[in-house]
Amino acid sequence: MLAHLIEFATHHYILVGIFAVLLALLAFTELRRGGRTVSNRELTALVNSEQGVVLDVRSNKDFASGHIVGALNIPFDKLASRQSELEKYKAKTLIVVDAIGQHAGTASRDLKKAGFDAVKLSGGIGSWRGDNLPVVK
Repeated sequence: MLAHLIEFATHHYILVGIFAVLLALLAFTELRRGGRTVSNRELTALVNSEQGVVLDVRSNKDFASGHIVGALNIPFDKLASRQSELEKYKAKTLIVVDAIGQHAGTASRDLKKAGFDAVKLSGGIGSWRGDNLPVVK
């Protein structure tokens, strides 16, 4: 199988090159679209210095099963209609958290358009739990 792939790549190097460029552009676009990410350590520093607020955009059920201490919960599908609840946090950085990162980028981008300083947690709550950091129920 690998021999066929190598043979294809050597005979069709222009196609392979175009594919590699398109793949790189797609990755770059996806990374830019979601905005800035922060690590677990950066989240902790922002919250401890009272410069950041954690916004968990998972469902109420998922939030209840365990979330970061002090996190606000507004499910992703209700974020647009409940954005006014976040107005009092405009002076702080909103750190958007979801399960594994699938909605945080979109939520962060939408919040930035609305005038908030919003970032997303890299890897979501899965990364947080993976590092054995505390969650509350």
